[in-house]
Amino acid sequence: TTTRGFLKIQDGCDQFCSYCIIPFARGRTRSRDPEDILGEVRTLAGEGVQEIVLNGIHLSSYGQDGQPAVRSFDAAPLLDLIRKLSGIEGLKRIRLGSLEPRLITRETAQAFAQIPILCPHFHLSLQSGCDATLKRMNRHYTAGDYAESVAFLREVYDRPAVTTDVITGFPGETEQEFEETVRFLTDLDLYEIHVFPYSRRPGTVADTLPGQVKRAEKERRSAVLLALTAGQAHTYRESFLGDELHVLLEEEEEIAGIRCLTGHTERYIKAAVPISEDSDGQEAAPGDWVIGKPEGFLDDEVMLL
Repeated sequence: TTTRGFLKIQDGCDQFCSYCIIPFARGRTRSRDPEDILGEVRTLAGEGVQEIVLNGIHLSSYGQDGQPAVRSFDAAPLLDLIRKLSGIEGLKRIRLGSLEPRLITRETAQAFAQIPILCPHFHLSLQSGCDATLKRMNRHYTAGDYAESVAFLREVYDRPAVTTDVITGFPGETEQEFEETVRFLTDLDLYEIHVFPYSRRPGTVADTLPGQVKRAEKERRSAVLLALTAGQAHTYRESFLGDELHVLLEEEEEIAGIRCLTGHTERYIKAAVPISEDSDGQEAAPGDWVIGKPEGFLDDEVMLL
């Protein structure tokens, strides 16, 4: 049974980050018609899909085709779409893909919080916690702006799951700049950081910048951030031990030698329900919802219900 559906609602990008080839390869921002999206989600919900993940190359540009690239983003088109989707019968969760941090104002965060089935899980792409590096990347915000967006989400949600992407070893990134990123991420204490060593892309501005960082140094810096996020993520998950959690079961798998049904909470914490060997056939199945108060972990990342 398919319990989660992924829906691409936007393509292309107008941002021209200095390391990215996408605006040249995929073209400018193009948004799908809301009625087409609604129709597809109604079909998916009728087939048993209970969670929809909305994705795009630059999701925050949805509904803003042809607008200037450097701007404060208008969340209204995306919000209007989410509100309409939330009324579809059978749909129990809406999850958002990667978002531009500039989209999250206090007003947008408050509007998100008024949509009950929108998951409090927000992937806000950062790339660096150092303003000088962000400027070379042609990212049009500062680390302080990013922290403010996270604060807005934390004002309206209890322990929102905020995740991010970070590039290590961007051209010109000094050890001092990297340490600035480490301090920023240590203080911000996000759920998870997806870490990527900088990879050169011919045809991009970054490919021609001086100060290209050696591969070994990029990998060393990545290891530092991976160790940081492993600890922060475990602490975040631990904060939910003993809380009542809702899990949408997705598949059967073996974890630590135990056959389980696994799924995710609304904050994208993975949880597992052991399958009893002497079951009478009435046990849960993929597509079912379970409610439990986890008291521990099957492994470092999977909560045991």
